[in-house]
Amino acid sequence: VEHAVDPAGLVDGMLDLVRRTIGPAIALEIAHAPGVWPILVDPNQLENALLNLCINARDAMPDGGRLRIALSNAVLDAGQAARSELAAGDYVLLNVSDSGTGMAPEVLAKAFDPFYTTKPIGQGTGLGLSMIYGFARQSGGHVSAESATGRGTAMHMLLPRHLGAAQAAPAAPPAPTEACPATAAVRVLLVDDEAPLRGLMAEALSQQGHRVVQAGDAATALRLLGTGAPVDLMVTDIGLAGGMNGRQLAEAARLARPGLKVLFITGYAEARLVERGSFDPGTGLMVKPFQLDALARRVAQMAAQPSVQAAAGGAQAATLVAARGAARVTDI
Repeated sequence: VEHAVDPAGLVDGMLDLVRRTIGPAIALEIAHAPGVWPILVDPNQLENALLNLCINARDAMPDGGRLRIALSNAVLDAGQAARSELAAGDYVLLNVSDSGTGMAPEVLAKAFDPFYTTKPIGQGTGLGLSMIYGFARQSGGHVSAESATGRGTAMHMLLPRHLGAAQAAPAAPPAPTEACPATAAVRVLLVDDEAPLRGLMAEALSQQGHRVVQAGDAATALRLLGTGAPVDLMVTDIGLAGGMNGRQLAEAARLARPGLKVLFITGYAEARLVERGSFDPGTGLMVKPFQLDALARRVAQMAAQPSVQAAAGGAQAATLVAARGAARVTDI
């Protein structure tokens, strides 16, 4: 939900999470110009966009480096605005720059394409730049990139100034009783190799009364399932590192536990990697960015659905993910 946001306050509130995400080998520099204007955005989506820009920067600096986050006011004249397909006026400029490997011109030219990635499946994490671009455009702004091989990357996001005062984020409305009953605790196995993101999701699910066990990779998840611990639903990122991605994990998990419900989450489009089609019961997909309370509601909804029967499982359940792929986003 869009509302007036103090961008400097939002960035400052994320610094601990950013530091944990990038690790000690990367120096973090923050530079806020005085009097940065309020903006009108969905703060959850802005936080997701910023965090994932930081993740992209971290991945470009495997041996360490420098990450700089800067905020300033910008006044665009007609010519400057036209180059970004914006109206002339007042904007807030968010810059995220790194000292990493940078991008070659041919990679930079495709960086915002919806289905473009330089990471192999199973190693991609975070949001694609196309989703960050979409967030900026739907907020009335623009995002661009500057990069050169060996010289790092700078991302520039322009968001329009809001003339009203910034306000605290409103409390999330209570979830509908039928969608997420407080007494319906779900036993969730949560699998994601990004520890900060996994922690945020686990906290959100726990706050709704669900019982969460976390795994950082597919091997750990399979070991937990092998102990016989009760699990109502497995939530897994598709782009897991470590040799087995989320789709392969689901296939292996259902060999051990036919009928296991699986909710996939992904930060990049799977539509070109799998056949178009709807999931069978017991399988779902959420595409980042999403609000954490929406994840909790979806978990409760899937847990309330009838279980996939073992009789209809077996070999069918074991090949469900590979054969059917991800659901259309419109089905979610």
